[in-house]
Amino acid sequence: MAGTFQSIRGIHDGLPAEVARWRHIEQIARTTFARYAVHEVRLPVLEPTELFVRSIGAATDIVSKEMYAFVDQGNDHICLRPEGTAGAVRAYLQAGLTRAGMQRWYYCGPMFRRERPQKGRLRQFQQIGVEWFAAPGPVSDVEILAMAHAFLQALELSDLRLELNSLGCTRCRPAYRAQLVEFLRQRAEALCRTCHERTEKNPMRVLDCKEPGCQQQLQDAPEIIDHLCSDCATHFQQVRTGLDALDIAYHLNPRIVRGLDYYNRTAFEFVTDRLGAQGTVLAGGRYDGLVRELGGPDTPAIGFAAGLERLAMLVRESSLPTPDVAVVALGQETLAWSMRQAEYLRGQGLAVVHCGGGGAKRQFKIADREGARYALIIGADEMRQQLVTLRDMRSGEQRAMRIEELPASLTT
Repeated sequence: MAGTFQSIRGIHDGLPAEVARWRHIEQIARTTFARYAVHEVRLPVLEPTELFVRSIGAATDIVSKEMYAFVDQGNDHICLRPEGTAGAVRAYLQAGLTRAGMQRWYYCGPMFRRERPQKGRLRQFQQIGVEWFAAPGPVSDVEILAMAHAFLQALELSDLRLELNSLGCTRCRPAYRAQLVEFLRQRAEALCRTCHERTEKNPMRVLDCKEPGCQQQLQDAPEIIDHLCSDCATHFQQVRTGLDALDIAYHLNPRIVRGLDYYNRTAFEFVTDRLGAQGTVLAGGRYDGLVRELGGPDTPAIGFAAGLERLAMLVRESSLPTPDVAVVALGQETLAWSMRQAEYLRGQGLAVVHCGGGGAKRQFKIADREGARYALIIGADEMRQQLVTLRDMRSGEQRAMRIEELPASLTT
């Protein structure tokens, strides 16, 4: 209607049908992650702006163009979190857990980026994230990939493929970067404006450009996987051997570079062709230097994140839970007693909706609209006899009983 308020562009309401899907996905995540001894954490939505400048990188699109950052009334520079990893590292260090052994965490909640809204990409989006700290070696990579694979399988998603790459380390990446920059400068006239900027600031991101003209120019670009040092090459081979041992199929994709500066070595994406251009549904990688970058000791770490909105587009239709019983109160004098019976049944663990009294026809329409399996009819005669009448909304069959008998009758 004209004159009414609208939500901010790119920020959507989570209405019951969509939230039902999110809850389904979150419950499967919790169940799956528990089997891998991963524990939930609750992290703040507001963080210091500098946390992301230092961790993600000032030259990244997230920090330079997309982050919701501002100065508050106390002159503090704060922002809405654009991703979860940096905040998790901050919490890990602030809690003094660097000597507490391996920490396996997951979290759920909103993230914020001022991107161009499109299918599966919002400015406020819901995300499940996983972070493993003090997780050294390729075994941790394989384990977290196995957990991500098990999570997606439990969601019964089809047509997914795991794409894998290695981004090298601080030893092998500089020489590769120099070679890549030289390659890109030779083709600068044919690259888009964004790629010009990235060539000097973050050249590996050029490989991830979606412009067809740029992709054509990048067909012969040098690949990091061919420039790995011996340690990175061994690590990557052991990751692949572990995935083979678990029968987890994967494809090598040298164009996976990830959008954040802190990644190193193993990088991965689970992708689908069912969502168009925004086909990545779960992605992550190793970030061994980030804890040190934020003031902690050298700490090997790996993690991933998955957007609930994209996963919700892929999961099977998830129906909203419906009431077990709808209470139909006939006559004004039955209202108080009928409400007490509704509360009794809720105390027994049943989902109950009260149809509000009034005309019987209107109340049965409410019961039908709510999708209740049974209607509990209470009239003056039932109230005097301390009975209720249970009607099967599908067959129309009715039977009278004491209210105490009803919970057991619905489970037999």
